[in-house]
Amino acid sequence: MFAVLSAGVAPALALMSFFYLKDRFAEPMGLIIRTFILGALLVFPIMFIQHILSSEGISDDAFLQSFFAIALIEEFFKWFIIMYTIYHHSEFDAHYDGIVYAVAVSLGFATVENILFLLTNGIGYAVSRALFPVSSHALFGVIMGYYFGKAKVHTTNKKRNILFAFLIPFLLHGIYNYILKTIASDWLLLLIPFMIALWIIGMRRVKSANASIPHTILHTKKQQV
Repeated sequence: MFAVLSAGVAPALALMSFFYLKDRFAEPMGLIIRTFILGALLVFPIMFIQHILSSEGISDDAFLQSFFAIALIEEFFKWFIIMYTIYHHSEFDAHYDGIVYAVAVSLGFATVENILFLLTNGIGYAVSRALFPVSSHALFGVIMGYYFGKAKVHTTNKKRNILFAFLIPFLLHGIYNYILKTIASDWLLLLIPFMIALWIIGMRRVKSANASIPHTILHTKKQQV
């Protein structure tokens, strides 16, 4: 049991630490932990909804299951939590903050999902789960947070960026799921390039967000002029 819990939590902690340490202006640890817990709690209502869809046969089709029963529901709930608990918070005052909090929500969700999967299927899947599902959730969070941060610090195209914060992770998540659902023996031939591309996109978003100047610094500079 301890081994499963450790294997389930370790990838998320490593990824959270990686993206947290990329932040030039560290966010309050208490708020990050709270956001992580909110993401973890999302697993249970999402599992309930997905169970209903499965019971009704709505998610039998690979495309519908990949994009709507899984990607749409999971990314919408993450987006909703960030939008209504973090986006208007006073600590969210820089572009990169969006990435930190979105990754926290995503990894909270991924951690509980990972633990439940390993409890059911065995610790032998720990490495593949860390490399693919947990990492992909983190990177979907990076992209979601990038657009939330962009909406927060830039006055132009605010609504479009908030929409992109949901739409782009949803589409990427759907593609990820569809690869797994439709490709049998050769799924790695598509999934590995997809994950490499996702990491490249994510790290570019990290670099771009970190290059932005926080609201607080801009406000201080204006006062000093």
